[in-house]
Amino acid sequence: MPDLLRKELGDFNSVACFKAVITGMEEALGEKTTAIALISAGRARGKRLAEELGFVGSSISLEDAAHKMGHALGKEGTRLCIIDKIVEEGDTIKVYTSETVCSAGEAPNSERKCTFTMGAIWGALEQLLGKRLKGVHTESVLRGGSHDVFEFSTLA
Repeated sequence: MPDLLRKELGDFNSVACFKAVITGMEEALGEKTTAIALISAGRARGKRLAEELGFVGSSISLEDAAHKMGHALGKEGTRLCIIDKIVEEGDTIKVYTSETVCSAGEAPNSERKCTFTMGAIWGALEQLLGKRLKGVHTESVLRGGSHDVFEFSTLA
């Protein structure tokens, strides 16, 4: 087992505590400012993850990247989300996720967006592709979607 960050409790905390951080930030800072901060924090996490996974300067396929990121962020990893697939459609990369920490416990039709989760994937993809991207959360399990879908396009 790798070195744990905490001797007794290990490396994980609850979704309830993480969600409390998000809602507390929203109360203190407002929704838009919180979203910006969480996306930025996620992107920084994703960039570090990409370095750990050896994405920087590599030419692995999106399918292989989905597998490696899915392992690192899914059940065998940090449990941030499940990455079901990453596909390229024209100039857009779509990432299909499920069981995201951001959507967990939310009421049906909630307007909650996956800010930190999307940011983490965003940062990793930017490192993999060597390009600045624009990200948008386009489909949500909270609003009838089968997945939380993040779409990324290259910034000019």
